[in-house]
Amino acid sequence: MLRVGLTGGIGSGKSTVAGRLAEHGAVLIDGDKLAREVVEPGTPGLAAITAAFGQEILAEDGSLNRPKLAAVVFNSDEQRERLNGIVHPLVGQRSAEMLADAAEDAVVVHDVPLLVEKGYAPMYNLVVVVHADVEERVRRLTETRGMSEADARARIAAQATEEQRRAVADVWLDNSGTPDQVLAMADALWADRLVPFEANVRLRRFARYGNPRLYDYNPEWPAQAARLIARLQMLTGGVRIDHIGSTSVPGLPAKDIIDLQITVSSMQQADSFAEPLSEAGFPVSAGNRGDRGEEETKTFHHSADPGRPANIHLRVEGTRDWRHALMFRDWLRAEEAERASYLDLKQDIAKRFASADNLAEAAPAKDSWFDEALPRAEKWATATGWQP
Repeated sequence: MLRVGLTGGIGSGKSTVAGRLAEHGAVLIDGDKLAREVVEPGTPGLAAITAAFGQEILAEDGSLNRPKLAAVVFNSDEQRERLNGIVHPLVGQRSAEMLADAAEDAVVVHDVPLLVEKGYAPMYNLVVVVHADVEERVRRLTETRGMSEADARARIAAQATEEQRRAVADVWLDNSGTPDQVLAMADALWADRLVPFEANVRLRRFARYGNPRLYDYNPEWPAQAARLIARLQMLTGGVRIDHIGSTSVPGLPAKDIIDLQITVSSMQQADSFAEPLSEAGFPVSAGNRGDRGEEETKTFHHSADPGRPANIHLRVEGTRDWRHALMFRDWLRAEEAERASYLDLKQDIAKRFASADNLAEAAPAKDSWFDEALPRAEKWATATGWQP
């Protein structure tokens, strides 16, 4: 099963994307729809809202008068949180029931309006954000929903900012254009990423990484690493996790693969994480234990996401390679000449192994450089007082 969090600001068109993914076969858990269902007449939810906000928020037929309730809550953070405190637990309960009923091979798309605001992003294998420019959203809300411009802008302002949404977005779908454009994006997302991602998670296999091609430094790499770290920390109970490797060194060209190091206290702790990581889309790599001849000091996982390759190194705190991964990262960040030397090596490897089908073939080519560089890195660590 693959769990996808879908969100976007009011008027962005996320319902259009949700509907398209459902047409392809996704199991859709619509947060807005459930929020309406749990406050229908006769439900405990409506009774709780009436007790909190008074009989005046009811229509003549006893149903919830949404415009009246909106007028009460959307200009008051306190009242909005009061309403959310009633509705969200009920929606969460119903969502959990629907998730439990989904098939083993399902792609479950959870349409959550407040995914960003509530910090839910790490709970999903992937987060998709549907975006549209503010002025386009205001136009849609006034023309298709009959809102006043002031009301539309107030509701937009009460939600997460674009910057906050970008911070959690694994996929950013810009729906500022015509509907057919975003539908085409949704089609491609389904075929190229969601379907193979689900299969990889279910079959415990990682995404194919390809050859050791180098890419110019991507300033998005740290943010991508941060999103993965947030997911991994939820799974591991908040242990130390560091972004390491070439993508963690600003300005350094690298393979488009995020390397993360999870610090464990023992191999037993690493073993305890193996199944939760695999279930969450980070399958263990068979025969990966041991670091270049040492006693067992790490396990190795990969990402199952075809759109975001990643290597997950679980290393015991205080071991040689745990320390070296952190030291080499910080040394390369600090020393321009050493970055240039390392880049020369990487570019040579990329040329020599350009036709390789497996990145593992190229990995040993770096060993001699690191062996020669280690005394220089240690000297730098001593001179600067560096600590891991």
